[in-house]
Amino acid sequence: MGHLLSKEPRNRPSQKRPRCCSWCRRRRPLFRLPRRTPAKVPPQPAAPRSRDCFFRGPCMLCFIVHNPGPAGGGASPPRPPDAGCCQGPEQPPQPLYPPPSSPTSEGVPTEAGGDAVRAGGTAPSSAQQQHECGDADSQEPPENPCDCHREPPPETPDINQLPPSILLKIFSNLSLDERCLSASLVCKYWRDLCLDFQFWKQLDLSSRQQVTDELLEKIASRSQNIIEINISDCRSMSDTGVCVLAFKCPGLLRYTAYRCKQLSDTSIIAVASHCPLLQKVHVGNQDKLTDEGLKQLGSKCRELKDIHFGQCYKISDEGMIVIAKGCLKLQRIYMQENKLVTDQSVKAFAEHCPELQYVGFMGCSVTSKGVIHLTKLRNLSSLDLRHITELDNETVMEIVKRCKNLSSLNLCLNWIIND
Repeated sequence: MGHLLSKEPRNRPSQKRPRCCSWCRRRRPLFRLPRRTPAKVPPQPAAPRSRDCFFRGPCMLCFIVHNPGPAGGGASPPRPPDAGCCQGPEQPPQPLYPPPSSPTSEGVPTEAGGDAVRAGGTAPSSAQQQHECGDADSQEPPENPCDCHREPPPETPDINQLPPSILLKIFSNLSLDERCLSASLVCKYWRDLCLDFQFWKQLDLSSRQQVTDELLEKIASRSQNIIEINISDCRSMSDTGVCVLAFKCPGLLRYTAYRCKQLSDTSIIAVASHCPLLQKVHVGNQDKLTDEGLKQLGSKCRELKDIHFGQCYKISDEGMIVIAKGCLKLQRIYMQENKLVTDQSVKAFAEHCPELQYVGFMGCSVTSKGVIHLTKLRNLSSLDLRHITELDNETVMEIVKRCKNLSSLNLCLNWIIND
C-alpha cells in the first residue's frame, strides 16, 4: 500500500535492498551514527530534501502505523521504526550529525537526521552529544598553532635608558676627538653629556694647530674647573691665550707645554700668579723661558711636586735655587742639557727637598762634587746621570751604598765610569 501512495515508479534497477521498515520497504540506505567524531566538521549548507511521498512528508502508512497516538488505533504496541522520512535513491547519502540544540526522543524520528539508529544499542542522548561536540570543539586546532604560544617580541634595548652617571662613565673612556667629533654628534642628549664639566677637567690639546687664543678663551669660559691641560706642540697660540686660561681657571693643578717656543716668561708668570695650587709644571724646550719665570714659580707655588725644564737653555742656578728653597714638597725634577745649571743647583735640591724620588740632570754642568750631595735623599728611587763628563766610580758607589731605595740608575754616555 505504501507504493500505491508513493509517486515513485516500481520499476527500479536491481540493487541490494537495504533493510527498511517492513511496511513501506523503501530503499533507503541504513546509516550508523559514529560514537564520537574525531574532529568538528565545518557546517555545510543543508541540501534541499527530495520528498517523494504523498503530502511532501513521511510515508503515510508509516506515519499511521508507527505513531503511538490514537491514530494508530492502539491495537498493538508500536514497533521502532527502521527508517524515517523518505528520501529518493538519487540523493547522495549524507553523514548524520544532529545539532546539539535539537532534542531527540525515543521512538520518534529526528527531523535533522531523518533515519533512526539501528545498531543494537540506543541512540546517544542530547547531553552526551553536546558533551561530545564540546570535546570536539575543544580539540579543534587553531588556524596557526604558533599564534597561541608566541610571545610578544622583546623591546629593543636603548642605551639612553641607562642612568646619566653610567653614560658619563662610558664616555670617559673615549678620547677628546671621539667625544667631540663622534659621540657629541649623535643626538642632543649625547652632546649635553659630552659637554659635562667632568670631561673638561683634563684637556689634552697637544699637537693641535687649530688651538688658538680664542679657542683657549672659549674653553676657559665654558669650563672654569679645569685641573689639567696639555698644550704641547700648539704653535698657533701665544702668551695671551695662556694668560686668559690661567686667569679663568684658578684651580689648575697640572700644566704641560712642551716645545711651545713662542711662549715666554709672561705665560709662566701668569700661571704661577693665578694658580697657587699648581703641582706639576712641564715646560721643556722653551727657548724664551728665563729665571724670572722660575722665581715666580718658587715664590708663589708652594705645592709644586713635579717640574721639567729640560732644554730651556736660559735657565741658570739663580732660578733653580729659588725653586728649591720655595717648593719643599718636590718629588720629581728633570733637567736636560741645561748648561747653566751646575753643582749649586744639585746641592740646593738635596738640602731643601728631602722628599725627592726622581732626579735627572742629563747633560748638565754637574760634577761628582755636586752629585755626592744626593746621598742625603733617603727616598731617592730613580737617578738619571747620563752624559755627565766629570763623574767618577767612587761617587757612584757611594750613592749606591747610601740610597737604600734606589731602584734605577742611568749612567749612559759616561766614559769615565767602568764596570
